[in-house]
Amino acid sequence: MSGKGRKVFIVGVGMTHFDKPGRRKDVDYPDYGIEAGTKALLDANISYDDVEFAAVGYCYGDSTCGQRVLYGLGMNQIPIINVNNNCSTGSTAIYVCRQAIEGGLYDCALALGFEKMSPGSLQNYFKDREAPTLWSGKIMAETRGIDPKAPGAAQTFGNAGIEYMEKYGAKPIHMAMIGEKNHRHSTLNPYSQFMDQYTLDQVVNSRKIFGPLTMLQCCPTSDGSGAVILCSEEFVKKHHLEPQAIEIVAQTMATDSFKPVATKSSMENAGFDMTKRAAQDAYKIAGITRDDVGVVELHDCFSANELITYDALGLADPGKAHILIESGNATHGGKFVINPSGGLISKGHPLGATGLAQATELTWQLRGWCGKRQVPNLRYALQHNVGLGGAVVIGIYKKATFSNGAEKNLKGWQDPRERFGYNPAVECRGIKKEDLQKVMAKGGSLAGKPEALSYQPKL
Repeated sequence: MSGKGRKVFIVGVGMTHFDKPGRRKDVDYPDYGIEAGTKALLDANISYDDVEFAAVGYCYGDSTCGQRVLYGLGMNQIPIINVNNNCSTGSTAIYVCRQAIEGGLYDCALALGFEKMSPGSLQNYFKDREAPTLWSGKIMAETRGIDPKAPGAAQTFGNAGIEYMEKYGAKPIHMAMIGEKNHRHSTLNPYSQFMDQYTLDQVVNSRKIFGPLTMLQCCPTSDGSGAVILCSEEFVKKHHLEPQAIEIVAQTMATDSFKPVATKSSMENAGFDMTKRAAQDAYKIAGITRDDVGVVELHDCFSANELITYDALGLADPGKAHILIESGNATHGGKFVINPSGGLISKGHPLGATGLAQATELTWQLRGWCGKRQVPNLRYALQHNVGLGGAVVIGIYKKATFSNGAEKNLKGWQDPRERFGYNPAVECRGIKKEDLQKVMAKGGSLAGKPEALSYQPKL
C-alpha cells in the first residue's frame, strides 16, 4: 500500500485515440506507445534522459515489447519492467513506478501501456495449458451454468449483475442507464472509440449479449496507448512543476479473497471483495471518505460491473447502487461524476492502456482542463481498475499543494498547453517529428538521433 514513504506526483500524461482493432492498418504497437510517451514527456517538459525507470504494460504481445516501444524514445540502459495483470495492467504499471519512487529508488519513472488487439471478445491464446481463470469459470459453471454462445467475460460480470438484482431489487433498466450515461459522456471526449449518443431505449433494445447486458452496455476491444510520468517531490521542485503536479494521495492493490470459493457468489467471482478491500484501504490512507470524492474513473467493462462497483467502492450504501444511478448522482450535476471520459464502454478498452487513460483523464480533471466535461470544485479523484484472475488497483488523487505555496507560483513555469499548441484534454492530435525530437534521448534511439531522425510519427 502507498503512504509509507516519500510523496509521489504525476507531472505528465498522454494518450492516443482509442481505435477499433485494425482501423489504422499502418500503425503498430510501437507507434501507439511512442505517441503516448512523447505526449507525456512533453506535458512534463522533460526528456527521456530524465527518466530513470519504466514499467510497461500490455497483455497481447511477445516478451520485451516494452523495450521495443521505449527504444523508440531512447536506448539509455534504464531498468524496464514489462507488466501483465489482465485488465488492471495499466494501473499496475503505475503501481510499480509509484513504489519505486516512494521507496526512494528513483526520482522519475515512466508508466506506459498499450495494446494492439484482435476484433471481437477476449479469448485465451494458449490452448495447451490451464487458463488462469479456469477456477472461477468452474464456480460459474456450478452456480449459473455456461452459455457456449456468449462471451465468457460477459457471463462473469452479467451474472454478478443478476445476483445484485436478486439480492437488492435492482432491475435491468439500471444497467441500461449506466450504458446510456457513459455513451453520453463520451460525446465530449475526443479520444473515445465511440462518440455517439444513444437514448435509453436504444441501449435497452440493442443486440442482446448475455442476461441483462446488451451490446451498448459492453466495452469493445481497442488499439491504443497511454502514459504517465511519476516523480518525487524533489524532482517536482527541481523542474518547477508544482503548478501542474497531481499528488497520488493513496494507491492500493488487492487480489482475490477466498470468498468466491467459499460462497460461490457471482459478485465475488467478479472481484467484489477485492475491490471493497482495496477501496477501504485507500480511503484510510488518504484520510478521506466518499463524500470528498467528486470524480471517478471506474472499470465499466460491462454496465453490470459499474453497478456492483458503486457498492464495493462505497459510493452507494450497501444494496443501493441502483438508487445512485437512478437518482442522477453518477453524472454531471449529481454527487459524483462517474466515467466522464465515457468509460471503457464507450471510450474503449485496450487492456494495457486502460488504467493509464483513467489516470490521464483524472489528471486533466484535477488541473481543470476538461472544458465541457469538466467536473467543478474538485478536491479528490478516484480511480478503479480491475482484472479478472485477479487484481484491482485503486488510486486517489488530488491537486498538489506545497508548504511554500509553490503550486501558485507561475513565474518561470510554462503551461503545458502552450508547449502543445492546443489543449490535449479537449482535442486529440497526433505527434509531430519536432515533438519526438524534443523529448527523445540525446544518445539516440531506434528512431535515430534528435538531429537525424529516421522515424516519421504516424499522425
